Amino acid sequence: MKSLYLDSDSKDNYNKKLDLFFWEQIMAKALAEAKKAFEKEEVPVGALIIDQEGQIISSGHNCPVDTNDPTAHAEIVAIRNAGSKQKNYRLNGKILVSTLEPCIMCLGAIIQARLQGLVFSLRDPKYGSVCSRISVSEDLDWLNHHFWMVEGILADQSRNLLQAFFALRRKKNGEVPKPGHNGPDSKSGRR
Repeated sequence: MKSLYLDSDSKDNYNKKLDLFFWEQIMAKALAEAKKAFEKEEVPVGALIIDQEGQIISSGHNCPVDTNDPTAHAEIVAIRNAGSKQKNYRLNGKILVSTLEPCIMCLGAIIQARLQGLVFSLRDPKYGSVCSRISVSEDLDWLNHHFWMVEGILADQSRNLLQAFFALRRKKNGEVPKPGHNGPDSKSGRR
C-alpha cells in the first residue's frame, strides 16, 4: 500500500480492520473484472463497490465500446449496479475499489454517490482525477463531500494487464509502440 489519504473528516470513517491483505484480496477480484473487459477487447479496468465489512455489493468492468455508451467506465457501471441493488442513488458507507485511478467523470459519480472511500491500483497520469491531474485533497477541498483513499494495491498486476492490452491492440493495428505512450515504459494506459 503506497498511500493513504485521510482528511480530518474521513479519518473517523476508515475501517482500520481493512488492512493491506484484505485490499489485495479485494483488488484481485477487481482485476478479474478487468480481465472480462480485456476479453471483450475493452480497456481492462475493473471496479467493485463493497460495504464497510468488505462484502461485495456490485461489480463492473469497462464496456463503452460494447454498449455504445461513453460513460460505461468500470467505476460508473459498478456505482449504477450498486444503486440499483440498494435502491438508492446515495451509497453512504460504501467503498469503490478500482484497478485504475478514476477519471473526472468517475470522480463526479463518486462524489454524487457519497461514497465513503476509494481504493485503486494504479495512478493514471493522463486522465487520473483524484491525485494525478487533480488532487482531491488540495484542489477540491471546497466540496461538501470528502472520502478517504488508498492507492497502489496490486499496481504491478494492473499495469501489466493494461500494457498487454495496448501491446495487443498495437500489434493488431500494425502500429509501432512509441516510448512513453502505453509502451513497456509507460506508467498507465487509460481508456
